[in-house]
Amino acid sequence: MASVAEIRRELNALNAADTEYAIRFVDTLLAAAQEAAASDVHLQPVSGGLGVRWRLDGVLQELGVFPAGESANVVARLKVLAELLTYRTDVPQEGRIREQRGDTEMRVSTFPTLHGERAVVRLFAAQQHFRHVADLGFPAELAAAVCELLRETSGALIISGPAGSGKTTTAYACLRELVRGAAGGKSIVALEDPIEVAVDGVAQAQVNEHAGFDLTVGLRSLMRQDPEAIFVGEIRDRGVAETVFQAALTGHLVLTTFHAGSAAGAISRLVDMEIEPYLLRSGILAILNQRLVRRLCSCARPVTGEDGRLGLPVRAAYQATGCDKCRQTGYLQRLVLAEMLTADRSELGRAILSRAEASQLEELAIRNGMVPAWRRALEAVEGAQTSPSEVRRVFGFARMPSGSV
Repeated sequence: MASVAEIRRELNALNAADTEYAIRFVDTLLAAAQEAAASDVHLQPVSGGLGVRWRLDGVLQELGVFPAGESANVVARLKVLAELLTYRTDVPQEGRIREQRGDTEMRVSTFPTLHGERAVVRLFAAQQHFRHVADLGFPAELAAAVCELLRETSGALIISGPAGSGKTTTAYACLRELVRGAAGGKSIVALEDPIEVAVDGVAQAQVNEHAGFDLTVGLRSLMRQDPEAIFVGEIRDRGVAETVFQAALTGHLVLTTFHAGSAAGAISRLVDMEIEPYLLRSGILAILNQRLVRRLCSCARPVTGEDGRLGLPVRAAYQATGCDKCRQTGYLQRLVLAEMLTADRSELGRAILSRAEASQLEELAIRNGMVPAWRRALEAVEGAQTSPSEVRRVFGFARMPSGSV
């Protein structure tokens, strides 16, 4: 596996005067990103050239700054591959690279900035990876519970978490699980903005807000298409949320994603969006909340002293060091830390109806058997799977919820 320095040298070795420089630059960069399993590649025009970074295991790493004169051509090459309008540099655009590059899906987004167009390429997991729920790395009991919920005939399964927490990957794995379990016997439809991965066996539609085809309108129309399972890319506003719960309460299994810091926090956010608590109590099957932390490489060494534990109540901890195997980062791949709140518990249901605070909902959920993500994080630290600094990077320094330890 090539190091960042080797990739930088390879890109710098390309001749900027060559008429095919942009083509070779993009091909080299995307091939390296695939090999490194990067999730995003950022190309940012700056005063001194084209700054290139990629996101590896959730963290941006700089690859270098390359010739300024060719920055527009490199972005234009990406736009050609993604079938975007090369002559429009004054408006944001989004597209997909349809050309087969291994088995990795790629989406391109452009945005006009002071020094020229910025481009971000998002690379989705190769098709053989993370295909089904069992491949995601959830604890066995949690994976089994999710698969059991996917066999239900009505209700909403909400996958929540902050940006970059793997919600989309989990959602598509659940979709494939639905297709596999149905064996062609169910009508499964999806409404997305945008479609990020094509899933065989699912009728996928992409919204077009300029034509008046938004998530709310599309979802209402989909409900007249005789579906049994519906995937809604994301709950973004009250209208979408209300339609999701109407579908969940009228005999449809609904799978969707939602931005929230915790499972209990997702309920509070929905209440803040003025969704009636009785819809939440009756319509939610479960809320799966997840975070991704980097997994320690085998070169990790034990932490000595209390300071290295960063205030975490753990008996042992390990810290990243760095080696050639992990490109000197100290980490290889990522670990999912998840919690799942089910709303069918009578005590918890009453708390939802009374609009209880997120902290109270979380305490009740833990009392009723939910293993909080914080507790899984502490177990991962003690098990040398991740480091205290990584847990603090992802979870912050906020007070741990009651019952987390």
